[in-house]
Amino acid sequence: MFAAGGGIVAAVASTLCCAGPLVAVALGVSGAGLAATFEPLRPYFVAATVLSLGAGFFVLRREERAACTPGSLCASPRAMRWMRRSLWAATILAIPLLTFQWWSPFIIN
Repeated sequence: MFAAGGGIVAAVASTLCCAGPLVAVALGVSGAGLAATFEPLRPYFVAATVLSLGAGFFVLRREERAACTPGSLCASPRAMRWMRRSLWAATILAIPLLTFQWWSPFIIN
């Protein structure tokens, strides 16, 4: 749960340098260049995203294989399905955010 959330937050933070100014300009906000100050931190945000999502998949896989006591969270198929879907949703959301700088020129130009 925390790994999926951490992955999303880090992916959004990693796009602040590229997507932030575009969103601000689209909304009519001046000073959009302020978001470009995050550019030097982009590699750290990308690494945090990948590590968070990787940790999420590792923990989920470990929980699926663990012998759960009845009444615990991992024993509930509904909870495990929700965690699996949330982690995949975070991954699907993070991929376009992480790759924004590569495909944005095709949209902008």
